[in-house]
Amino acid sequence: MIAFGLASIMLCLGVIGRAKIPFFKNMLVPASVIGGILGIVVMNVGMDSVSDPGVFTTIVTHLFTLSFISIGLTNVRKSKESKGSKGKEIAKGALGMGILWTLLYALTPAVGIVIILAIGGQFNMDPFYGLLIPFAFTQGPGQAATFGTIFEQQYGIENAAMVGMTFAAIGFIFCFLVGVPLAKYGLKKGLAKNFGQAKIDQAVERGYYVKSEQEKSLGKETIYSGNMDTMTFHFAIMGVCYIMALGLSWLMSFVPGIGASMSAMLFVHGLVAAYIVKAMMKKLGIDYLLNNTFQSKITGWATDYLIVCSFMAVQFSIIGEWLIPILIESIIITVVTVLVVVYFGQRLGGEDDFGRTLGLFGAATATTPSGIALVRMIDPSLKSATPVELGMMNVFMTFSFVTVLTIMGIGGGTLSMTIGILLLIAPIPVYLIILKIFKVWGKKTYQFNTKVEPVLEKKKSAV
Repeated sequence: MIAFGLASIMLCLGVIGRAKIPFFKNMLVPASVIGGILGIVVMNVGMDSVSDPGVFTTIVTHLFTLSFISIGLTNVRKSKESKGSKGKEIAKGALGMGILWTLLYALTPAVGIVIILAIGGQFNMDPFYGLLIPFAFTQGPGQAATFGTIFEQQYGIENAAMVGMTFAAIGFIFCFLVGVPLAKYGLKKGLAKNFGQAKIDQAVERGYYVKSEQEKSLGKETIYSGNMDTMTFHFAIMGVCYIMALGLSWLMSFVPGIGASMSAMLFVHGLVAAYIVKAMMKKLGIDYLLNNTFQSKITGWATDYLIVCSFMAVQFSIIGEWLIPILIESIIITVVTVLVVVYFGQRLGGEDDFGRTLGLFGAATATTPSGIALVRMIDPSLKSATPVELGMMNVFMTFSFVTVLTIMGIGGGTLSMTIGILLLIAPIPVYLIILKIFKVWGKKTYQFNTKVEPVLEKKKSAV
């Protein structure tokens, strides 16, 4: 509870920092990241004696599982534009971004391990740490902590969880340091002309709503408060799912060969348990007791605390000598991500391709909500289909499991470094072929070296 309290203080300071400091307002940095940056400083100047930094790692892993349970309990909203030609365009955008995300998920660990192989020896850093980058950049602190813990417990890689969360923290910072200027450049060049010269709402900049702006609802009450509070009921269902997830995890431990690794992925079992509970409630005709809007707020609550705690878990005293190679790898991976996202983002084939570029960059360096935050810079009202596509692209991310198995093979010693690197990059040609087959790798629809209309709009005018 002391760790929770410290994280809460950092979040409150983050809200103040977002509202009062121009740099954070202009860069749209979330309060959880601002609070996390403050927290990482606080925890490394003596507050570690008040609360063990290892507790923050534990909080991250549990909140990650709870966030997946909450996602599983939330109904998927169908877009009003999901029919006809607009629906096909959304599906096309989701497929393109999903495959590109998966491509980066395979490419970044291959690049990462090569970087640490080249420079890690000078800092006594095992090359295997370079493989943690995809869990951090493309998936976030929850995955970084979860898989880092697996590598510690099963493969004996010390402090892997902390290294992973350090990568994740840096990824959040680079997401906004690079993504916001990229969005502003696009606005200046007229690449977001479908939405006019977008101006960020004051509420978005300051990060909170004043009294006259407070219109959105947190959801509806589904349980009579004299019996049980609605919030209590939602968390009770999540608790049931958590116990079910532990049971599923125990069952998976008996699977030969991969049982230990699969058993440790509690977040996966939490998602499955949530789907089972949701299906049972629907079968019984009581699924209406779970309010979709409120459930999504619980997911947001878990994510905010997860982010700030991931920063506060980092101990410079442990990773201090590895900080330089970690920074070098993070910078190089960010450059690689920018190159891939910008090149393919211009060629997905749609009027919203610049928005897709921003959204994909955010999702590939931090989290999907971070990608949506960047999209809001050019589309404040979120009128485009890009946010929907960012949600739908998770369907195509399942191909990434091939990369996970390869990384685990390298970590477990069943694959040599050389064979492992080759297997990491082996699926990339397949992903490129998929992009071509489904026509999400074509001609440019916009370009950065122009002050006039995007290429796609020019073609329309010519017609």
